[in-house]
Amino acid sequence: MPSLHNRRILLIDDTPSIHEDFRKILMPPVEQNPALDELESTLFGATAAPLAQPFELDSAYGGQEGLQQLCSAMQHDRPYALAFVDMRMPQGWDGAQTIEELWKVDPDLQVVVCTAYSDYSWEELLSRLKAHDRLLILKKPFDNIEVQQMANTLATKWDMARRANLKTIHLEQLVEQRNQALQLEIDERKQLQSQLIQSEKLASLGQMAAGVAHEINNPVGFVSSNLGTLDGYFKQLQRMLDAYQQAQEALPPGACIEQLNALRKDLDLDFLKEDIPILIRESKDGIARVTQIVKDLKNFSRVDNDENWQWANLQHGIDSTLNIVASELKHKADVIKHYQPLPDIECLASQINQVVMNLVINAAQAMGSERGTITLSNGVEGDQVWLEVADNGCGIAPHSLQKIFDPFFTTKPVGEGTGLGLSLSYGIVKKHHGEISVRSEVGTGTTFRVVLPIRQTAA
Repeated sequence: MPSLHNRRILLIDDTPSIHEDFRKILMPPVEQNPALDELESTLFGATAAPLAQPFELDSAYGGQEGLQQLCSAMQHDRPYALAFVDMRMPQGWDGAQTIEELWKVDPDLQVVVCTAYSDYSWEELLSRLKAHDRLLILKKPFDNIEVQQMANTLATKWDMARRANLKTIHLEQLVEQRNQALQLEIDERKQLQSQLIQSEKLASLGQMAAGVAHEINNPVGFVSSNLGTLDGYFKQLQRMLDAYQQAQEALPPGACIEQLNALRKDLDLDFLKEDIPILIRESKDGIARVTQIVKDLKNFSRVDNDENWQWANLQHGIDSTLNIVASELKHKADVIKHYQPLPDIECLASQINQVVMNLVINAAQAMGSERGTITLSNGVEGDQVWLEVADNGCGIAPHSLQKIFDPFFTTKPVGEGTGLGLSLSYGIVKKHHGEISVRSEVGTGTTFRVVLPIRQTAA
C-alpha cells in the first residue's frame, strides 16, 4: 500500500524551461535543521508529513509520455497526488485530451491546468471534462508561492482523502466481519432450533410409544390368550368330531346316515377342520407381530432413558429401526444384512436409532422409480464398532458431496426434503465422539459409514 504522505507530482509540458522552473520551486535543497524537525514532530506527530519535506517531481514532455508514466506509477502502486498539465501542446495531444486519457487510468487524479491562452474557455473545459472538484487552473506566468501553495494544498487533500478512504475500508471490513459473525450465529441458532424440534419429535414419539404400549398391550394380551384357549377348545372339538365320525361309520345304512352325510357336505366339515387351525395360527402370528411392533417402537424411542447414557446393543437397535421404517422400504428396496457379533456400546440409544433411520430412509429415497438394494454391514475394529449403509441408487454428484452434512442442504426437489436429516445425524455422531463419512459415485450408489467408540470417555 502506498504511503499516506504522497508528495509525488507529474508535470506534463512541452517546454523544458518550465520543468526547470518547477524543480527550483518544488524541489529546493533542504538544509538539515534538528530544531525544526523536533518542532514538526511536536506539532504533527510521527505520522504527519514534515513541513520541509520536498516534492518528488516526474517530468513528461507530451501527453502520451505522461500517460505512460502514470500507468507505470499505478502498476507499482505509487500514484501521483496531482499532475500539472500544459493546455497547449502543439505536438500530439492537447491538454484536454491528455487529461481525459489520464483520468481513464486514475479517475481520482487531481489536475492543475497550466495555460496562458487556450483553445477552450474555462467553462467549456469544465463542461467537457465534467470534473469541477478535481480540476484547477494556473495562469502563466505563474507565481512561485502560488505553485507551492497549490501543490501543498492538493497533496494534503490527497492525504486526507486516502486516510478517509482507508477508514471507510476498515469500517466496511468490520461491518462485513460482524455480518459474517451474525450470519454464523443465525445458522447455529437455526440448527439448534432444528435439533430441538427433532428432539421434541423424538420425545413425542417416545410418549406415544409408551401410550400405545399401555393401551394396546392389554387388549393384545387377552386376544392372544383367547386365541390360545380357542385353539385348545378346537382341538377338543376336533377329537369329538373324530369320535362322531367313527360312530357314524358303525351305524347301519339308512335315512339318518344320509342326512348326516348331507349336512357334513353342506357345512364342508373336512375343510373347516383343516382351515380353522390355520386361521388361529395366522391370528396368533398377527398378534405377535403387533406386540413386536410396539416393542420395537418403544425400543426405538427409548422414552424412559432418552438423555441417559446407557449400554445398548447396536444390532437390536438396527433391527428395531428397520421394523419401524418397513413401510418406507417394502416398495423401494430389498434389505440385505451382513451382521457380525457386536458388543454393547455406551450411547444414547434413541439418538443412534435416529441416525440409522435417517441413513436407511435416504438410501430408500435414492432408488428412484426402480427397486434397488440396501445393504447393512457392521463390525468391530479395536475399541470401536462400525456400521455401513450402502445403496445402489443414483449416487451423489461430487460438488454436492462436499456439502452433504451442511444444515438445510438437500438434493431433493423443493418440498420433499428439509436438508436436516444428515446434519442432525452428523451432530449426533460427533456427540458420541464418533465419525461419519460418505463415499459415492453417480449412477452406482452411495455408502455411509458410521464409526462409534464402544466406551465413551470421561469428557
